[in-house]
Amino acid sequence: MLPDEPWRRLRRFTNARIGMGRAGNGLPTKHLLDFRVAHAMARDSVHSALDFDALEQALTSRIAHCPQIIRIASRVTDRAEYLQRPDLGRRVVEADIVKLETGEWDIVFVIADGLSAEAVSRNAPDLLAETLPQLSSLRVGPLVLAGQGRVGIGDEIGERLGARMVVMLIGERPGLSSPASLGAYITWQPRLGRQNSERNCISNIHADGLVPPVAAVRLVSLIRGAMKMELTGVGLKDRGQLIEGEAPD
Repeated sequence: MLPDEPWRRLRRFTNARIGMGRAGNGLPTKHLLDFRVAHAMARDSVHSALDFDALEQALTSRIAHCPQIIRIASRVTDRAEYLQRPDLGRRVVEADIVKLETGEWDIVFVIADGLSAEAVSRNAPDLLAETLPQLSSLRVGPLVLAGQGRVGIGDEIGERLGARMVVMLIGERPGLSSPASLGAYITWQPRLGRQNSERNCISNIHADGLVPPVAAVRLVSLIRGAMKMELTGVGLKDRGQLIEGEAPD
């Protein structure tokens, strides 16, 4: 077995697979088994179902003055179709559209399972519990829980609710070191047909990454920047605590 120094000393600073050494032409058995476990956890995250009853209970217990909660589903019929038809995951199923009554909201939050139900159940209640009290000056609309949803479903939900902005909290595609990572996508004036370049995203929200209290600070800063500049996307710059905007052409 070959020595794995000097990289091994740096492993305590990161979950990345560095400094593992070699055994012949392959990885040492321990690291090979660790890799297979991580791969299995990532697959489990993708295929696990989100317990919406437990999530709703966690939200109402963690958030003081929790907004009204609405449950809807996307047009996907099962997990296999979700993985193969992203377009259906971006639209609200016809039968649930009636639940989305138009109001006058500055912002609405949508939570979708995405590709990691575990990420949502672990992190979304904590993130919202930290975020919502900082937005008391805004008109916050109903909290929408979207089953089998993609990021784009927030555009239709926000448009139908009449929101000026939508924030989508969604389980990210699992990595081999982070199977439970939450993403937050912010879109100004949500409507069908919005492009990803018109959103801002905070990713890697989890206990070993950007912890919810820190993520909440960045999320609130971006929301305030978007409200001030009336835009999101490539024109809204996140440089730490300083949020800057660039007027669109």
